[in-house]
Amino acid sequence: MAGAKKKSKTTKSGVKQGGKAAVSRETLETYYREMLMIRRFEEKAGQMYGMGLIGGFCHLYIGQEAVVTGLQHALEPGDSVITGYRCHAHMLAAGADPRAVMAELTGRADGVSKGKGGSMHMFTPEGGFYGGHGIVGAQAPLGAGFGFANKYRANDRVSVTYFGDGAANQGQVFEAFNMAALWKLPVIFVIENNHYAMGTSVTRSTAIQELCQRGEAFGIPGQQVDGMDVLAVQAASEKAVAQCRADEGPVLLEMMTYRYRGHSMSDPAKYRTREEVSKVRQERDPIEHVRDMLVAAGHADDDSLREVDKAVKAEVNDAAEFAQNNQAPDAAELFTDIMAEA
Repeated sequence: MAGAKKKSKTTKSGVKQGGKAAVSRETLETYYREMLMIRRFEEKAGQMYGMGLIGGFCHLYIGQEAVVTGLQHALEPGDSVITGYRCHAHMLAAGADPRAVMAELTGRADGVSKGKGGSMHMFTPEGGFYGGHGIVGAQAPLGAGFGFANKYRANDRVSVTYFGDGAANQGQVFEAFNMAALWKLPVIFVIENNHYAMGTSVTRSTAIQELCQRGEAFGIPGQQVDGMDVLAVQAASEKAVAQCRADEGPVLLEMMTYRYRGHSMSDPAKYRTREEVSKVRQERDPIEHVRDMLVAAGHADDDSLREVDKAVKAEVNDAAEFAQNNQAPDAAELFTDIMAEA
């Protein structure tokens, strides 16, 4: 009816779609702690890598915490998540024990993948997380495959498929788009656009820099989201999940985020200035954003937030100690879990 007021729909986090945001204290506290856990865990992982306790490649998620945190809260048990090699945060968001994740990073027997996956190839199917994949963009067709399985089984589940701005230029990503659109698969493609891929600015590598438009040729709707705002991520993710569950086909979300560290631990990141990184940290940090909301609403003060940080650091230190004291995998593990009977 003309002139009728649109009714607001309240989401799981308390954010109202179509109306004024109303965020509960519990939601803000949960987001704050979860994002802080990811950051402190990654900072500790960086320290342990520098000490030689973590081998191979190691890609940290520091600065991007709002993306995986907000999106995970839009999902339900049974939904699947798959990503590239910057995957520690996705593991933690999926509910993996920090001890088991840190043990995996250090290649220990009680690691979540028995020490055989390392930093880039860890899994926790119990939490719906299916890797951690080292080949750039290779997870996109796999994520479409999860969507196909869900469609075939008519189980109302959603596949979330993460990749970065660099991987967005890979041909297999477009093949996955085509398949997902053709069969209306329940897949949310998430581009974590941290602007620099492996070290080349998106302005120098990509003709059309609004990556959310990449699905238009296939009829896939896209949206650009402030990936430094966990509430914006959560709201956009819930909308995308609802579209997939309504059998409306795939959705593309471009999360505009920023990594504070280099592409990997071996990257000095000389392709950008210290001033640029400092400006983002000071003005757009996702954790500080939630912290400011907690303080402004009277839900917390400096002392209470210091206690949260202290508790998180203690949990991360415990995970690091556990990993260092854990035993190496038995040599026989080389021959286990290499084939599954269908």
